[in-house]
Amino acid sequence: MTTTAPAATTPPTPLPDTEVRVPYAGLRDFVTAVLRARGLPEGRARTASEALCHGDLTGFTTHGVTNLTRLYLPLLDSGRCDPAAEPVRLSDTGPAVLVDARRALGLWSAVEAMELAVERARTHGIGMVSVRGGTHFGCAGHHALRAVDHDMIGLATANCGRQRLAPPPGTAAPMLGTNPLALAAPAGHHPPFTLDMSTTVVPTGRIRAAARAGEPVPEGWLEGADGTPVTDPAAYDRGEARLRWLGGDPETGAYKGYGLGLLVEVLSALLPGAGIGPHHDTRDEPDDDVGHLLLAVAPARLRSEDAFLGAATGLFGALLDCPPLDADEPVAYPGWWEHRRGLDRLAHGVPLAPALHRELLALAGKSGLPFPAAAPNPRPVREGAPA
Repeated sequence: MTTTAPAATTPPTPLPDTEVRVPYAGLRDFVTAVLRARGLPEGRARTASEALCHGDLTGFTTHGVTNLTRLYLPLLDSGRCDPAAEPVRLSDTGPAVLVDARRALGLWSAVEAMELAVERARTHGIGMVSVRGGTHFGCAGHHALRAVDHDMIGLATANCGRQRLAPPPGTAAPMLGTNPLALAAPAGHHPPFTLDMSTTVVPTGRIRAAARAGEPVPEGWLEGADGTPVTDPAAYDRGEARLRWLGGDPETGAYKGYGLGLLVEVLSALLPGAGIGPHHDTRDEPDDDVGHLLLAVAPARLRSEDAFLGAATGLFGALLDCPPLDADEPVAYPGWWEHRRGLDRLAHGVPLAPALHRELLALAGKSGLPFPAAAPNPRPVREGAPA
């Protein structure tokens, strides 16, 4: 779907205290220009911008443009991320490649790694690119979906370098990161299946977003050192609370979330030789040397592509056809709501919270770059399940 950005203008004052919608293409082009000003070549900046704005299109706003000034620009400005880095292949067996990203911007380098995995899968049926020396790559789902663009299945995982955010069950000592993973697969005639998740109950971005908004978090997201529930999100950055694994308590499945976190650590860090959370070497910043795994599987190399896509249509169609318990809440699967939300936001603009809108306007003024005018704000379709 092609979109055209409207002419950029200076927004009127006073600034609104309600959600502002801006055209997706204008937001993407603004982020591209900001990254270009930090030294990224045009193609890399555009690719990275699309990866970042994916969060705002699909509703994963904690991994969208809110991280531009909080995460990516500090990485670039500090020199911990090299805008001109040229990743190198350290080993190559054909279907499997080991890459040193050399501190390249993960929003771009992970896309390149998945494209390489797709290329190898066309020949071998499977392509795996293992990456060390990386940086934060944004929404894992964006990278997994790159494989779906080629009618393939995509898997993307990332550890958090040497960050220690969540403790193993039974201890108060954090050892692993939130360790996200995403699997995306064609669903035939339906929107792609896209599972994009952290292995903790929520990622840290959800906690910090609540703290900025001055809102409590539900019981079950955070706990104190003694295991009691914590609902004050600011307690996390004060060091008074820790993240919980998916599953909650050991009796209700915490070892499943913890095990998935370790699975990601093995695939993303142990395999390529990236920074590992349970490590005593703290000479580098804790979230440097992030590890990634980008995997593509080509069903057409194993069976008829038409047969695979037909079966996928049947599988996901059967789920959509399930009778709902609530007639106003259709039955869906991971990726369905995100796809629908993305189409609506392409058509009607990407919503920005007032504080984020003001933050981006300030960045535009400081950078001497135009920011897109607000889009017309017709009542959007109901967006469904929360991101």
